[in-house]
Amino acid sequence: MQTPKPRPLPLADKIYQTLKNDIFDFRLMPGDRFSENEIAGRMAVSRTPVRQALFRLAREGYVEVEFRSGWQVCEFDFTRFEELYDLRIVLECEAVKRLCAMPLAQTGERLAALRRFWLEAPQLADGKAVSLHDEAFHMAIVAAAGNGEMAAIHAELTEKIRIIRRLDFTREDRIAATYQEHAQILLAVLQQQSEAARRILTAHIAVSKAEVRKITLHRLQQARTLPDPLNS
Repeated sequence: MQTPKPRPLPLADKIYQTLKNDIFDFRLMPGDRFSENEIAGRMAVSRTPVRQALFRLAREGYVEVEFRSGWQVCEFDFTRFEELYDLRIVLECEAVKRLCAMPLAQTGERLAALRRFWLEAPQLADGKAVSLHDEAFHMAIVAAAGNGEMAAIHAELTEKIRIIRRLDFTREDRIAATYQEHAQILLAVLQQQSEAARRILTAHIAVSKAEVRKITLHRLQQARTLPDPLNS
């Protein structure tokens, strides 16, 4: 039996994803203004699917429409991002606590892939690639705890902070620290040292949270110049 081919995304969904990637990759910067006609012209489409995509992005807090002025990429809401980081700490610490309470063999099996990448494989130097793997590391930790609803909430939270998270990997020292701290977290969990694992994890996330208030135009420009490992 032939496997059915996946249906192509509706046009509005494709435009939505393209614009969202532009925002996450800082091709569209906070405060940038643009019109529906500009987007439609660039993508060679009509204004209707562009408008549908933009209103979806507006509901998610990425853009806003201004009367007679077109659209604008939203400025960063620092307080909101800090609150999301606080929620992230709560969810991930609970996941670590549950992992440490599992039978040791079960914990080791669930974290085997993370161990191979963060403890045994050669370290990556590309900031954007590391940021993607960092995100996957934390999502895998929560998923491994075995609570689907908690993992779903964490995945939604991860999506919301992705634009900020990328800024944490424009410096080589943060890349090196990520490898070191992930290794420490993994080893503590694999040794069922719950309190130590949660302490290291909390400190690890707190560093990223502290960076939120340090965001400057220069940092955004740095992020904009990061190469895309998926297209290199």
